[in-house]
Amino acid sequence: MAASRYNSNDLRRQVGSPRSKGRDTKDTLCRNVVIYGHCRYMDTTCNFNHDQNKPASGPSDFLSKKSFNADSPSFTPSGQNLGQAKKTTLSSQAANAAPFTPRGVTASTQQNADLTMFNPAGAREFTPSGNTQNYELGNSNMGNGAAQDNGVFSDPFAMNSMAPALANNAPFNPYAGDPSAVSGAGAGFYSSGGAYASVPMQQPNYHLYQPYDAYRGELQPWQRSTYDYFIPAAMREEIQKKMFATQHTMPGLPKLENYHSLFSLDTSHRKNTACFGYHSWVYKAQKVTTGLHYVLRRLEGYRLSNDQSVMSVMRDWKNVRHENIVSFHETFTSQNFGDSSLIFVYDWHPLAKTLAEQHFSSPLGNNRQRYPAVPEGILWSYVCQIASALYYLHNKNLAARCLDLSKILVTEKSRIRLGSCAILDVVQYDHNLPIQELQGEDLVKFAKVILCLATGMPPNLLQSSNTKAALDSLVKYSRSLRDALQFLLSPVAPNGQPHTIAHFLTMIAPQLAQQANNTLRENDEQQYWLAREIENGRIARNVMKLSAILERGDLGSQSNWSEVGDRFQLKLFRDYVFHRVDASGKPDLGLGHMLSCMSKLDAGVDEQIMLTSRDNETVFVITYRELRGMFERAFNELMKFSKSPGL
Repeated sequence: MAASRYNSNDLRRQVGSPRSKGRDTKDTLCRNVVIYGHCRYMDTTCNFNHDQNKPASGPSDFLSKKSFNADSPSFTPSGQNLGQAKKTTLSSQAANAAPFTPRGVTASTQQNADLTMFNPAGAREFTPSGNTQNYELGNSNMGNGAAQDNGVFSDPFAMNSMAPALANNAPFNPYAGDPSAVSGAGAGFYSSGGAYASVPMQQPNYHLYQPYDAYRGELQPWQRSTYDYFIPAAMREEIQKKMFATQHTMPGLPKLENYHSLFSLDTSHRKNTACFGYHSWVYKAQKVTTGLHYVLRRLEGYRLSNDQSVMSVMRDWKNVRHENIVSFHETFTSQNFGDSSLIFVYDWHPLAKTLAEQHFSSPLGNNRQRYPAVPEGILWSYVCQIASALYYLHNKNLAARCLDLSKILVTEKSRIRLGSCAILDVVQYDHNLPIQELQGEDLVKFAKVILCLATGMPPNLLQSSNTKAALDSLVKYSRSLRDALQFLLSPVAPNGQPHTIAHFLTMIAPQLAQQANNTLRENDEQQYWLAREIENGRIARNVMKLSAILERGDLGSQSNWSEVGDRFQLKLFRDYVFHRVDASGKPDLGLGHMLSCMSKLDAGVDEQIMLTSRDNETVFVITYRELRGMFERAFNELMKFSKSPGL
C-alpha cells in the first residue's frame, strides 16, 4: 500500500509515543494505531488519542485524513512528469541483439541458445595433435577417436569390435611368456574367428602380491622381514601360474564321454604329420569321474582296424611308471570332433614346454637359422635323464620311438619327460618290426636330439647335413660328451655286438653320479621350504578354529556361549595376539609376534603371558599349555553341535 508524502519530523511531532506521561496528549493520535492499527496500552497507561476519525491537533494536516488509506494516491517522486516515462539507457530492442562474440572468433563458432546444453553424443573423443597412432587393437590406419565422428559413441567394452583384432594376433600359447594372445588357440576343429576369439583371457593377479623385500642392511642379524616366513616369491609365482593354467577352459570344444572342459595346448595352427603320419592335436581336459586333469593327444582322421593291437599295446604301456616318462592311461575313439579320431590320454604337467620350444623358439618362425648352443652341464642333465628312461623301457621290452625335440617335455628346471609314447606302437602295429631294431633306433634318435642341442641346428638342418661333420664341430665340449654321442651313433660295437643302453650307462657313470647329487640337493631345498609351509598350515588351521569359537553367541541351550567360561580367556588371547597397540595407541601389526604366539599355542609351551580385558578390570596370568587345553575343549564342544567333520 502506498503512503502520502510525509516528513519524518512531522510524523514524530504529530504521532505520540504510547508511554508518554505527564503531558496533555488527548488530541494526539497514538503511533501504535497508525502503524499497527491498535494499541495494547489504550486501556491502561496510554494517554494518546486512539480514534483515527478524530482530527489531530497541530499545525500540519498530516493526520487530517486517514493515515495509510487504500484510496491514497500513489507515491510519485518529485520532479517527475506523470504523463511521460523517462527514457532508459537500453531500449526494448536490445533484447533481440546478437550475443557477444570475442574479437577474433568467427561467426561459424557461435552456437544457438537452444544447444547450450551438453550433448555427449556430439562430443568428439580426444585426439592428440600431430599423432596418427591408433591405440585400438587391430587398426593402425585411423587416428584415435576417428570412429566417433559419426556422432554415435561406440561402447568401449563391446567384444564384437575386438574380435577382428584378436583373430589376427598370434595363437594362444599357455606356455609362452606372454599368453595374452588368445585368438585362435590351436586346433583344426575350430576356426580363428570362433567363439573363443571374442573372449579375453584374464590373467592372474599374482604380481599384486610380489614382495618388495626390505633392505637387508637395515635389519639386524636376528631380525626377519615379513616374507622370510614364507616360500620364495619366484617359487610361489611359478606354482600360482601352474594352478592358473590348470583352470583354463575354452568354449566351443566338444565334450567327450568321460572328459570335459577341453582346452587346446597347441601353439600353432600348422598341421604336421612328420611324427605319426596323421594330423595330431593336443588338449587339456578334466575327467568326469575323478575331477583330475589329463592331456588328450588326438589323431585326426584315424580309423582303428585292429582292436587287438590297441588292447595288447595298452596293457604293456599302462604299467609304465617312470619319473622321466609321461604316464599313459588309456585310449579311445571319438566322433565328437566331426571325424574319426583316436585319442590317447596322458598325465597333465602344467606349463610344460617341449625341447623345441625351450631351445629353438624363434619369434620370426625361421627354422633355417642356427640357435645358441646349450651349455654342457644342461646337456649332461638331459643325457642322463633320457638314458634312464630308455633303460627302464628297454628292460620292459618296449621302445620309446618318439624321441623328437617336439615330443620331449621340460616340466621343471632342467627336468625332462618323454612324451607321446605308445602312439607309434598302435599306428604302426602291422609293421611287425623286431623290438631289438626299434631299441637300436632309439639310441640313434637319442644321439641326434643331443647333437641338435649341442650344435644349435634344428632337426631339418641336421638331417640335410653330414652327421659326422656336426659331431666333429663340437670342439668346445668335453671329450667324454663327444665319445658318448659317437657311441650312440654307432649301432654295432667293434666286436660285432650291438650297442645297448646298459653299455651306455656304464660309459657315463661319472655324470650319472653328479646328476644324482644335483637331484638330491634340489630335493633338500624342496623339503626345507615344504617344512616351513607345514608350520604355516598349522597356524592357519588354528586361526580358523579360533575364529569359529569366538564371537559366536548362543550355542545349544547356553546363551552367550562364546563370552563365558574358557571362551572369554580365548577372546582375551585373541586381543593379545592380533589387537595389540603401541604406546601411542596405534595398531601393532608385527607378524613375528602373531606367528610366535600361534606357534606356542599349537605346541602348548609352559611360558606365561598376561591377558587383560579392554576395560582393564580383569587380568589373567596363564600359560600357553592351559590355553591349549581351553582351546581344544571349546572346539570339541563346538563340534558336538556340528554335522561337518571339522578341521
